[in-house]
Amino acid sequence: MEFTNKRTMLMTASLVLLVAITQIIYTALYVAEVSFSRQVLWGLEALIFTVLVAFAGASMVQAKNCQLGWSAIAFSAAINIVQVSIGLTLFSTFGKVAGSVEGAQPLIGGVVALSFMIYYAAKMLLGLAAIVFGMASLAKGSKAIGGVTTLAGVVAMFANGILITFGRDGFLPSGVAGASGVVATLLLAICLITLYRKED
Repeated sequence: MEFTNKRTMLMTASLVLLVAITQIIYTALYVAEVSFSRQVLWGLEALIFTVLVAFAGASMVQAKNCQLGWSAIAFSAAINIVQVSIGLTLFSTFGKVAGSVEGAQPLIGGVVALSFMIYYAAKMLLGLAAIVFGMASLAKGSKAIGGVTTLAGVVAMFANGILITFGRDGFLPSGVAGASGVVATLLLAICLITLYRKED
């Protein structure tokens, strides 16, 4: 099977949608205080991000336009692999050290802060992608999805940019940046599917 521009576009859109769904599931379980395996959920996310790097990268080089949007998706996926890997491999390790060695508590704080910095950067890139593809949808006549996706992208870029600049303990709650990024990701996926259907 040949992976044409349309096929890679559809695969990328589907993977972005899967990313949004896994993040919604994680948030819902966390808020509801339901016990679940972070290894399985974060491991699944890492798997999706790994494949997404390849498909978004292929879309970037195959596409006739919107290369900035495809690039933002590809690099967001790449740094998300790093972010999820930190969570899977270092959170528990450094947590044990910090709990048993006196004065080592800042270690886990530093690891968590690093993970969140990467998380915000990835969400900011997805916000940029949402703006690019939202504007592309507007240009093709899809005013509703295009407009709301563009707006969500602006909010995600702004919110996550604030936390990158001022830190996680700044004046904006971390949850606002994360939620805006998830909404932008979901709308981005819908927007990409809409654009796919209008491709020649």
